[in-house]
Amino acid sequence: MSDVPFGFGPSDRDPDRDRRRDEGEGGNEGPKDPFGFGNLPGGGQFPGIPGMPGMPGMPGGGPGGFDVGQLGQMLSQLGQMLSSASQTGGGGGPVNYDLAAQMATQQLAQKTSSLTDAQRTAVADALKLAELWLDPATEFPAGATETVAWTPTDWVKASMPTWKRLCDPVAQRVSGAWVEGLPEEIRSAAGPMLAMIGQMGGLAFGSQLGSGLGQLAAEVLTGTEVGFPVGPERTAALLPEAIEKFTGGLDRPASEVMIYLAAREAAHHRLFAHVPWLRERLLGAVEDYARGITVDTSRIEDMARQIDPSNPASIQEAMQSGMFEPQTTPEQKAALARLETLLALIEGWVDTVVAEGVGERLPGAGALRETLRRRRASGGPAEQAFASIVGLELRPRKLRAAAELWKLLGDERGIEGRDAVWAHPDLLPDTDDLDDPAAFVHRRDTDDPIAELEKQFAAEAAEAAEQEKPEEPGTDDEPGAASAEGPGAAGDAPEKRDDDEGGSPRT
Repeated sequence: MSDVPFGFGPSDRDPDRDRRRDEGEGGNEGPKDPFGFGNLPGGGQFPGIPGMPGMPGMPGGGPGGFDVGQLGQMLSQLGQMLSSASQTGGGGGPVNYDLAAQMATQQLAQKTSSLTDAQRTAVADALKLAELWLDPATEFPAGATETVAWTPTDWVKASMPTWKRLCDPVAQRVSGAWVEGLPEEIRSAAGPMLAMIGQMGGLAFGSQLGSGLGQLAAEVLTGTEVGFPVGPERTAALLPEAIEKFTGGLDRPASEVMIYLAAREAAHHRLFAHVPWLRERLLGAVEDYARGITVDTSRIEDMARQIDPSNPASIQEAMQSGMFEPQTTPEQKAALARLETLLALIEGWVDTVVAEGVGERLPGAGALRETLRRRRASGGPAEQAFASIVGLELRPRKLRAAAELWKLLGDERGIEGRDAVWAHPDLLPDTDDLDDPAAFVHRRDTDDPIAELEKQFAAEAAEAAEQEKPEEPGTDDEPGAASAEGPGAAGDAPEKRDDDEGGSPRT
């Protein structure tokens, strides 16, 4: 994992990166924006907090230079910051999404331009042609009912509901974990201060998300480049401006690149439209990860002992020491492994289907396929997005292994048998299967995944029926039942035979 969610510093820091940071602009004064606050909507900036090293507005003091006489000014400016941000709305949750959207939009305003009619027409034509070419390559029919061309700003606005679904669980747990980790007496004494801290957390998370989305939106090529549709359902989207920049570094015609990317976009939508459980399964893995976020309270106590109130530099040192980093649990690692595997399977299926659908029709399809793989391997938009949100980095080895697995399945079972594996989550390969795709393909004795699934359901139903079967009379817990040792056993009540069994009653 190359990063951790919402700006918490990783424990395995890169010493070379830290050295470059220390030797660069600002020297040892600390990061210029350690809490992730950026520009306010409308061009202003969050007011500086005097005396805090590395924060805007520090009046020249170094470590230990906190001026008690400026405490009132600091609190006043903090109030202005909260008041300004509250005007954006969206401050009631763990992330201020209104602030995030406005910051991203403001960041993109100077970098993007409006789309032309020619660009919109090119997108519509490319997607239409791509759908025709994909028809013979998969059992799933076209999934998109609308095709659109987006500017980066359009992408931000359309994708915000999805980012909210992805970010909320993590941000909620990160925020709540610190409050839960505080001793009860501190929480009682803090009172309204905790609410203000929560609001500041929402601002910090919103600012970080807005900055990240602004950078991401300027690079993404399609509506599904992060691995799944981030916009409205069944809406296929391409970003012509980013595609033109991407094409500039390739030795391929612009129309060829557009069609290839359109085929990938259309293939993603076919999969998600006709595998109804897939999207919820993907987002559920993020939520499973978030539920496991915990904070070691002993580390908070250590932090409190190490901070010197008269030396604000000690606060910065504590923040940079990794002390604020949430602890990764085995359950979280398992959730991340499931998410990584599922994303690899999605990407591998799309890669295989597009190669079969357009490979012979586009001369440069093979080169474009490898270019996009390398783009992903070098840390493209998908990796940046997930690294910022959940600390997950997709590994190219898994993507290539997944593509090989789907190719082998198609060769062995045909297109119908390959796509039928998506019928139920239990049929999908797991992480171990990606390490040996051939073994997964040849392990089972049936070429009919649906039949195998029905057999599995039947076995589970039989087991459930057996467990619900009522107990037969004569068990030990029934009144008057004979003991397991039979009649006449020591300690048993006198046995009495019924008349209709023959013989007279005996005791």
